[in-house]
Parts: sequence; C-alpha cells; structure tokens
Amino acid sequence: MRVFRGPREARRRRAARIPAPARALLGCLPGLAAVAALALCANGVERSASAQARPAAADRHSAPRPPIVPRSAWLGDAARTQPPPRYDDEILAVFVHHTDTPNGYDCADVPDILRGVYSGQTGGRDWDDIGYNFVVDRCGTIYEGRAGGITRPVTGAHTQGFNHRTTGIAALGTFTAGVPVPDALSDAIAALAAWKLGPTDTDPRAEVTLVSSNGLSRYAAGATATLPAVAGHDEGYQTSCPGAALTARLPDIRDRAARLQGRPSG
Repeated sequence: MRVFRGPREARRRRAARIPAPARALLGCLPGLAAVAALALCANGVERSASAQARPAAADRHSAPRPPIVPRSAWLGDAARTQPPPRYDDEILAVFVHHTDTPNGYDCADVPDILRGVYSGQTGGRDWDDIGYNFVVDRCGTIYEGRAGGITRPVTGAHTQGFNHRTTGIAALGTFTAGVPVPDALSDAIAALAAWKLGPTDTDPRAEVTLVSSNGLSRYAAGATATLPAVAGHDEGYQTSCPGAALTARLPDIRDRAARLQGRPSG
C-alpha cells in the first residue's frame, strides 16, 4: 500500500539530510528565516548529492597545438580581396595532400613558395583563397593556409565533395613513388592531425562518416561515405594526390597522431 507523505514530512526528510552543525545554526534563526535557510540548505545538499552520483565524463583524447606560422607572416600585403571565411561545426577528418611543387627547396624560401601557390590558386584557378587549411614543409614547419583562424573549423577547398567537417593539410613538394618523405614533415602532419581531431575525440586510426557535397567526388552528392579519419586526397577524389610515397606513410602518421593524443597502441 502506498503511503502519502505531505509537505511537512518531505521537509522533515530533507532536514534529516542536513549536517548536525547546520541544523543547530538554523535553530538560532527566527521562524521564517529558518524555513528559508532550511529550504536553501536542503536543496544544496540534494544538488551536491546528485552531482556526486553523476558519473564522470569520459576522458577525451587530445593533443597540444603544434607551433604554426600565421598566414600574415608569409602572405603579407599579397593577400587578395576575398569573401568572409566559412565555418563548419566541427572537424571529423583530415585530408592529406601534396602541393605538386618542386622538392629540394631551402626552407627559408618557403614563404615565397607559398605565395606562388596562393597566386596560382587565386589567380590561375580563380579561387577565393588558398584551398589548404595548412601547409607543412620538409623541415616540419607548419603554415596557416586558408584564412579564418587556426583554431576554428574553417571550411577549406581541398577535397571536392568533402570540404565540410574536414581539414586539408598539404605537404609542400611532390611525393610520388620513390621520393623520400622527410620524417620532420610526416611528424608535423601527425602533430597537426592529432590536435585538430582532438575536440571531437576522433581517433586518427579510426574511420568516420562523411556526406559528399559534390557528385564530382568519388561519391554522389548526398551519399554517405566511410573514410579514414586521416585520409589521402585520393580517398575522396579521383586523383593521384598525395602521391604514392606519402600515401605509404599514412599508417605511420595515423599511429603517431594517436600516440600524441594519449591513446594506447594497437
């Protein structure tokens, strides 16, 4: 049989949960003040108990932000007038590219080379900005590419059909079969991928679900694709980019990125 407990009984039960010293202090207060204090104290105890009972949030895997050279340092006053940047809600995947430019450059000359890439994409191709979100040189230096903010989920123009919820990282050079891939370059790509995938707790070794926005990709517009969280350009578009040599390094890049996020091996 259910027993009905009225307001007086409910107050008595809440008061019983208040520590004895607090009840003694309440006894010194005048009538209405004591009632108000009793209600506040009891509610506070209940909220505290509820918070203690709530399970702790699962630990998120993240990595520190690597050093990144801002675009202002390499682009300067060569920037063209362009529309405001566009943003996604989050980053779920990274696409790796190569710029298909000469190797063997002096890393001190990279700002000039990047201005050339920028000019080719915004002039020759008439894009509104450089397509890649980031560019990494053979010395392991990371450069901000597309405008909009290093820490924000900027929508790039790097992988037809899969620019949304992704970041484009380009290796400066050409990495076709047989071309050595500098360790400093691949390590920098891994560090950047680990950091950018951290806010969504995405394992760089995992697969993610993306929706194609353009039928010129490998998938019809609106189709759902399951792709590696750290993918080569050719996973989403019909191309040989990022080159066979860099593609062969992607498993190592994924593993290193996962370790940087503090994930167990395997």
